[in-house]
Amino acid sequence: MTTSPERAGARLWRNPVHFLALGFGAGCAPRAPGTFGTLAAIPLYWLARDLSLPWFLLLTALMFAVGVWLCDRTARDLGVHDHPSIVWDEIVGYFITMIAAPVGWLWVGIGFGLFRVFDILKPWPIRTVDRQVGGGFGIMADDVLAGIYAWLILQILARLV
Repeated sequence: MTTSPERAGARLWRNPVHFLALGFGAGCAPRAPGTFGTLAAIPLYWLARDLSLPWFLLLTALMFAVGVWLCDRTARDLGVHDHPSIVWDEIVGYFITMIAAPVGWLWVGIGFGLFRVFDILKPWPIRTVDRQVGGGFGIMADDVLAGIYAWLILQILARLV
């Protein structure tokens, strides 16, 4: 049986696993939950941006590993493989985009825009992974790839400027 976060009610919100998977509630936006999930990543990134590169990479890898479990469990409880309200994957994808990004709000915005473009358009192989890989790993994997594409373009832009 498929359950929406809205219909699941307080039971869903009381569970910290679901609260994190839903991006602290950002994923329950009535429109564009992925965009709101990515917006939820910005303050988290801002808190982590001053970490050294190895620590930032470790944090991002940890967020990915935890996200596989969070997203899998929440998807199972909602009864939908990749319910739109599950946005932890967008948070991690944005963190990947921002690896070694230049400092400043301009770059935060450019990273946001690039990640959203790749997450929405899903160029090859992102769309294939999105459709063919299941479970929590599948939920996370397409956003990891979108983050890698966005990271690559962001790094090229940073070097051109």
